[in-house]
Amino acid sequence: MTRKRCLPKLFITFFILLTSAPVPAGTGHSAETTGPRISIIIDDIGYRWVEDHDALDLPGPLAFSIMPHSPHAKLMSRLAVAHGKDVLLHLPMEAMEEQKNRFLGPGALTLDMTRGQFLETLHDDLQSFPNIIGVNNHMGSLLTQYPGQMEWLMESLRNRDIFYVDSLTSSDSVAGTVARQSRVSYQSRDVFLDDKVNAGHINAQFDNLLRIARQRGEAIAIGHPHPETLSILRKRLANLEREGVILVSLTELIRKPPEQPPLLLTRHP
Repeated sequence: MTRKRCLPKLFITFFILLTSAPVPAGTGHSAETTGPRISIIIDDIGYRWVEDHDALDLPGPLAFSIMPHSPHAKLMSRLAVAHGKDVLLHLPMEAMEEQKNRFLGPGALTLDMTRGQFLETLHDDLQSFPNIIGVNNHMGSLLTQYPGQMEWLMESLRNRDIFYVDSLTSSDSVAGTVARQSRVSYQSRDVFLDDKVNAGHINAQFDNLLRIARQRGEAIAIGHPHPETLSILRKRLANLEREGVILVSLTELIRKPPEQPPLLLTRHP
């Protein structure tokens, strides 16, 4: 990155922090609004200064999912709230593929942890930056298959009144089921926008998101602050009104827990 590009960003950042009051994430999308609804989560926030700041300019009440203990986590959390975005913890969890686990980063939850280690790590992650109202998993194709570990997670989230979004990195995930049984508000991802980082694929995935929303009434997508993703989102979000689809905050789509929870899972794979 060049000095010419970074310096204006830096001044703008501090100007926003000094002059911007927090804006509720749902501003401009009242309960009276009707039509198919979508929400979008931008994952992996906290490591890429330029791209993360560029993502702030995306219109509407998106959710920013921030990596724990990342270099820009605290600042990005404050800026996200100032821009009317929801703030999530992007919680690293152990993956099935061993080679992927080297990208987990600090604060990862793994299968070999005791309950005490698991809860202490989770507590530190939740304290690593402010404004967290929800959690979604970073990787986690292995850990989300284990009801015991998911019960530990959901118990902590319930006690803090934090919701959970299952990124569904595994079709065998039990996270959503355990969240419901633990009376934790939750949802699950419908579409990954940029599992392939090229404009044609991202556009096709956005079309898929709109199709699901029209069929089911609502849908959730996850993307990342790649320049290609941000470019497509700027164009597509600007044209949502003519598509007949509404962008709403993630909190508007979160499923509330039942009055009486069913019995908890106790078996382990």
